Amino acid sequence: MYDYVIEQGETSWGAYVPELPGCVAVAESEDEVRVLILEAIQEHLELLNETVPM
Repeated sequence: MYDYVIEQGETSWGAYVPELPGCVAVAESEDEVRVLILEAIQEHLELLNETVPM
């Protein structure tokens, strides 16, 4: 599992994964951004697996 950072902005919440550049999420609530960043991590890793030659 990857660690992620959640930050509160003026009008929204954001999250990012330092170890996965470009893996981010934005939502209206902290709970929602937690769900979205976990989905983003899964999708990001799936995409990486598709693009890495075996």
